[in-house]
Amino acid sequence: MIVSMKKIKDFFQTLRTNLLGFFKEGRRPKASLMVWLSTCFFSFSLLILILIWIFQSILFGSFYNAIRTRNLTDCAKSIEANIDNENIYDLIDMIAEENDVCIVLCNHDVYGDCKFLHAAITDSTSFLKGIGTKDLNLYYTTAKQKNGTAIVINENKKSESMNFSDSGKDSVEKYNFVGEAPVFEKDKTKNLTYATTFLGEDEEYLLLIDARVSPTASNVQTLRFQLRIITISIFVIMIVISIVLSKILATPLENINKSAKELAEGNYDVVFSGTGYREVEQLSETLNYATNELSQVDQMRKDLIANVSHDLRTPLTLITGYGEVMRDIPGENTAENIQVIIDEATRLSSLVSDLIDISKIEAGTMKLEATCFCLTKTINDMFGRYNKLKEQDGYVFEFDHDQDVYVYADQLKISQVVYNLVNNAVNYSGDSKTIKVKQICLDDKVRIEVIDNGPGIPPEKLKNIWDRYYKVDKSHRSAKIGTGLGLSIVKTVLKLHKAQFGVFSTLGKGTTFWFELYRTNKDGEPL
Repeated sequence: MIVSMKKIKDFFQTLRTNLLGFFKEGRRPKASLMVWLSTCFFSFSLLILILIWIFQSILFGSFYNAIRTRNLTDCAKSIEANIDNENIYDLIDMIAEENDVCIVLCNHDVYGDCKFLHAAITDSTSFLKGIGTKDLNLYYTTAKQKNGTAIVINENKKSESMNFSDSGKDSVEKYNFVGEAPVFEKDKTKNLTYATTFLGEDEEYLLLIDARVSPTASNVQTLRFQLRIITISIFVIMIVISIVLSKILATPLENINKSAKELAEGNYDVVFSGTGYREVEQLSETLNYATNELSQVDQMRKDLIANVSHDLRTPLTLITGYGEVMRDIPGENTAENIQVIIDEATRLSSLVSDLIDISKIEAGTMKLEATCFCLTKTINDMFGRYNKLKEQDGYVFEFDHDQDVYVYADQLKISQVVYNLVNNAVNYSGDSKTIKVKQICLDDKVRIEVIDNGPGIPPEKLKNIWDRYYKVDKSHRSAKIGTGLGLSIVKTVLKLHKAQFGVFSTLGKGTTFWFELYRTNKDGEPL
């Protein structure tokens, strides 16, 4: 993919604008994904390059010398560990060849002189070639003064002889003895001589290991030239990758953002189609699911408004009509007409109460006021509300129980639960007009079942009937009694009581709603 110069220019312009905004306003700039991703790439690349420059350029000589010194130390330890081995000389030859070093092994006699035992010279220019007794003694003395080990740096000058004589010609006295960390003043070929003394079984030994140390300046110059090329290449690659990846990552998010704005404006037909990588696809699926749910809720809310408007209009029309008749026509001020007005006002009051309960549920402010009461008596008293339905419409209400049961709960809200379930059964009882309530004692619990013989509920709709604003049969607009908001209130009240509840239904045979509460004695103590 070819990145145009215009895109690169736009990238740096955006980066400059955001950085200026950050320093001038003292706040975090709201940069695009491309800018932040590129900034991260830039910072990471810069950090890597700094580390490379430090280790490969500035610290190269120190690391090289330290590694070479460690190599000589390891060689010395290996020889010291095998000094009493009968094949020690073969071992010295092998170590010298493998590590490209020169080795001289001496012993220290009773007269205080170092005597030559064996030499493995791999470099004809080594300072150890032809070394004399005086020089061996000087190495020995220096090593002893430095706790048994000394490192000598010898500058290799081709004009001088590399041989040391017994008289001390070109003596090592004029060379630089240093500690464990050698430092070279000039970038010339040098020899690094490692001197150490140690004890064998019968005598003391002096071991000298000499290695050529190459100049580091030319190597560093080569590395720096390579690093310049690497630095430029990394920055170019970083810019290209940042732009390409930002486009790949940002485009799906921009599409999702555009669709989300349409959703916020109420367009529930919008489809989120983010692709490219797993997280964006998962986000798109979640937003599509949320859009579908919001669409359903919005539709149910519209249905609720339509139903409530209808339920409000009917009693208000009756109240207004009967009131005008009683006002304008003499003799119409009868008890029957007044009762109609009272009944319709009660219906309006019930609707307003349910709407208030729905508001409390949505606000999360519904609270319980628990007391100990007789659930059986409460249900019996509640059935008195249905006398009019019994007389006028022929409804049959049955309450099946064999004993009085006490519970510790909010009496008003539990009454509301039973009342709403019975109202729901009345509205969907069908032609049989029979509603049965069962009280079943189960050890420490009591189970209340509200049963109707209506058309039943399809299995696929059972899971939704507790949802707010949901209506199984949208054509069933007018209820005999109640407001049609009861099941969502029932669900919330029973959840506040931490009660178990549910529903099962058979098409053509009816529906049973049930819930369970813990039983108590008359004093409110658990059984």
